[in-house]
Amino acid sequence: MKKLFFFLSLALLSTNLRAQQDMEGCKDHPLLTRLPDFYIESCLSNYNSAEVPTGNNQFTPHEGTVTRIKYVTNQDDEAKMKSILQVIRNYENAIIGKGGKKVFSNNEFGTFRMMQDGKETLISAWSFYLPQGGGVGSFELLIVEKEAMKQEVEANALFKELNEKGSVALYINFDTGKSTIKSESQSIIDEIVKMMKSNPGLKVSIEGHTDNVGSASSNQKLSEERAAAVVKALTAKGIDKSRLASKGWGQTKPVADNSSSDGKAKNRRVEIVKL
Repeated sequence: MKKLFFFLSLALLSTNLRAQQDMEGCKDHPLLTRLPDFYIESCLSNYNSAEVPTGNNQFTPHEGTVTRIKYVTNQDDEAKMKSILQVIRNYENAIIGKGGKKVFSNNEFGTFRMMQDGKETLISAWSFYLPQGGGVGSFELLIVEKEAMKQEVEANALFKELNEKGSVALYINFDTGKSTIKSESQSIIDEIVKMMKSNPGLKVSIEGHTDNVGSASSNQKLSEERAAAVVKALTAKGIDKSRLASKGWGQTKPVADNSSSDGKAKNRRVEIVKL
């Protein structure tokens, strides 16, 4: 009987030790250090949309690389467990110390914003489980590194959609407030060139659209300049200018709600319209 008790005790100890190790493949986010007395129970990271707490009973959707990390305490003494307010304040101090700002916090949630290399990152912390003593048994970090989805375009598919629908919306990235095409969008330009060269009878209009940030007149001008920049990039790669027209619509033809950052991103587009 004593031997059985000994082996059961070892088994429970072994299970407890395994439970207090980080889940295989999980690690802390590089922007944030770990709070003591916690280990990672689960994690997930992919391109997605997430509802970020931005006020009392208010959640705002944001799109980008979404990371969720669930931390669980290895502290058995409830009297020594951290409160959710301690958890939030720890992250608040760390993020503000790195130049970040508080978006919203109360006794349950904390959301903060950081800018890194021109990209916005939102970080939220909240508790899953509060033992009777008020300490945090586990909490989740939600980290959204905002960025536009990189559009992958293939010439044959582009031509097929153009024939079927008459137009195709492309998300070509430009420098903010300018008509300079960013290097990561050159592959889209290359696929348009392939499509045009494979279909020598095809003529198209390149049409620029913006969100509603700024004045209507400045957005009209910017949309015209961006459409013209795409035409210039195509002619530089051998497409005859007689096959291309350009037009700017400014902010007059939104395809999404401009009240959200994701909606604005969808409205900042270049459309190819078949002539």
